[in-house]
Amino acid sequence: MPLRIAFVSLHTSPATQPGSGDAGGLNVVERAQADALADLGHHVELITRRTAPDAPDVVELAPRVLLRHLDAGPPTPLPKSEIDAHIDEFSAGFGELGPYDIVHSHHWMSGVAALPHTRAWGIPHVQSYHSVAALPGSPLAEGEPPESPARVPGEALVARESQAVVAISAAEARTVIERCGAEPERVRIISPGVDLALFRPLTADEEPWCCPEERPLPRGYLLFAARLQPLKGPDLAIRALAHVPAEIRPHLVVAGDVSADFAAYEAKLLALVDELGLSEDVTFVGPQPRPMLAKLMRWARILLVPSHSETFGLVALEAEASGTPVIAAAAGGLREAVAHGETGQLMDSRRPEDWGMAITRLLTEPGLLERMGIVARVHARRFVWSWSVARLVAVYEHLLGRDDAWDT
Repeated sequence: MPLRIAFVSLHTSPATQPGSGDAGGLNVVERAQADALADLGHHVELITRRTAPDAPDVVELAPRVLLRHLDAGPPTPLPKSEIDAHIDEFSAGFGELGPYDIVHSHHWMSGVAALPHTRAWGIPHVQSYHSVAALPGSPLAEGEPPESPARVPGEALVARESQAVVAISAAEARTVIERCGAEPERVRIISPGVDLALFRPLTADEEPWCCPEERPLPRGYLLFAARLQPLKGPDLAIRALAHVPAEIRPHLVVAGDVSADFAAYEAKLLALVDELGLSEDVTFVGPQPRPMLAKLMRWARILLVPSHSETFGLVALEAEASGTPVIAAAAGGLREAVAHGETGQLMDSRRPEDWGMAITRLLTEPGLLERMGIVARVHARRFVWSWSVARLVAVYEHLLGRDDAWDT
């Protein structure tokens, strides 16, 4: 029987067009899950905060997939650290929409907003975190705003009160159990999928990606694709480039947007590029539509993922599906997305010189990049949305009492 499902996403708006959204971001995960659920005949409503005055109340994104905008605070983008001040307003608007068969909240603020209504409606609540607050006392990266004081208790609340918690990786499952207090028997790990048609290896007749400045790139380019914020480590990618010998040094393409929390961060990165004498070696191209991101990945020699933490690292999986090896921090779910020594290299060190050495090795060892690229595509084929969403439906059906086996 088809389900009516609410995906509640207060602080991130799910991608509104197929193939749009942040580079490897979680918007992509939510939208892909919704589309795959709709393909199975279910009805999904993506419910988010209005961030533009002219955003319509309801948009049909695809058959059986609706996007609903609710008023919660000013209709403008807000820093993530300020959005929780509007949870109650969002919650009031959400309460007028239900009931649903299942409510699946994405990020802690959404869960806090949705839980009172799922209790009143007598329906199950499923929680996905996507990221969890830093440990108390953890030093902040330069320029990173402090955590909202409501976040840690909010994360614990949704861990205790949700009927199921869906983690994107084993690393995230451990975190929500140990730090948020989720009961282990309620936690299920469901890895994301990757669009293997969009993210694919190069074909022989494909036009190459061209630098916007139309400068030739005779040694190709490395790619960094993520939001420009300290957590993602773009500064380490830039510093690492300086440690690659000039005679073999590729260009570095930085693709990603700046969020409201880090409005001044791009200027700091540009200053770092100048300080290191890399102004001719680094290009910032801003956020990219998904098809262009896929092309960037196909033509990149290596993807760099120097994040301080990642619950999974979907961008790494997308690069691997494109036949592009990955050098990534050995952080969180990146250990599951990247097969060390086979599809790329995981780095325990954050020393730029060590990253430079790793880049140099992959570039100079004969045949290594090609072999890793072939295995990377094979590795990525394990992660498909149809499998991922079948697991998700099994969780929903179990909670509704329709199926005892939610591990299938």
